[in-house]
Amino acid sequence: MRIVAEHLTHTYNAGSPFAVKALDDVSLTIEEGEFFGVIGHTGSGKSTFVQHLNALIRLPSSLKHYKKPKAKKGQLPPPEPILKVGDFDLSSRKTDFRALRKNVGMVFQYPEYQLFAETVYEDVAFGLKNFAEKGHAPTKEETDAAVKEALEIVGLDFQAVKDMSPFDLSGGQKRRAAIAGVIVTRPEILVLDEPAAGLDPLGKREIMELLHTIHGKWCKTVVIVSHDMDEIAENCTRVAVFSEGRLVYALPPKELFQKAEELKSLGLDIPLTAKLVLALKARGVELSCDFTTEGLLSAILERKEGKA
Repeated sequence: MRIVAEHLTHTYNAGSPFAVKALDDVSLTIEEGEFFGVIGHTGSGKSTFVQHLNALIRLPSSLKHYKKPKAKKGQLPPPEPILKVGDFDLSSRKTDFRALRKNVGMVFQYPEYQLFAETVYEDVAFGLKNFAEKGHAPTKEETDAAVKEALEIVGLDFQAVKDMSPFDLSGGQKRRAAIAGVIVTRPEILVLDEPAAGLDPLGKREIMELLHTIHGKWCKTVVIVSHDMDEIAENCTRVAVFSEGRLVYALPPKELFQKAEELKSLGLDIPLTAKLVLALKARGVELSCDFTTEGLLSAILERKEGKA
């Protein structure tokens, strides 16, 4: 499923003295199969953008009482926002938003705080039952199989945890169980807001490894919102940079993190690897790498071998 946004605009509290334009004419395409990153300072519009992808925030044209705004005198009317996710047209009232949300899973920041059921099994099974078509509720056998598979793909032992209270799990297990509850419907696209927030370095590495496993086996496309530039550099195929509601860049990390000064002017940091490359450049050592740790080490070794 390909994501295509054109002229996407969103204003909170529109028509009031407290109106804030969170998205301003954003056009962006995310190809199927990408591990896509979204970055930006607080209030940049990045979270508002991803909440549009499964219609948590609806386009005005998809709402029942929508009326197309009239153009101001002497001006052309603003372009109508377009948002398509695969075959789903999110600008249309006729879209099956229930089916859309089954195919676009959303994991919020600190998802473990969203656990609510008495057992891990019930928590994970909730999403499966919630998105079942009317008259086609999954059987007990189908539910067992789906919950077992979802828990195992996130690294939890089905028999060991299924009857436990989710609140008795460790912090890392809670996050994995919460993710299992989203992917149990096998969404084609998985969107995560700060998936490694609050974790120690080992926990961050483990959660990113888990997301790559999910990306390889379950969800064709993964989109992560993150403020951690090292996390973005190590994991993403492309990165969208938001600032003041506008899309500034949409580039592979190798190209994006060469723009150190531009990113700093937007209030953003750069990964440690990019800082090292800049420090070496200041000392007359030019290196070209993709800004992953492995890429930087390979570039250093190649340079050393070339001088030997």
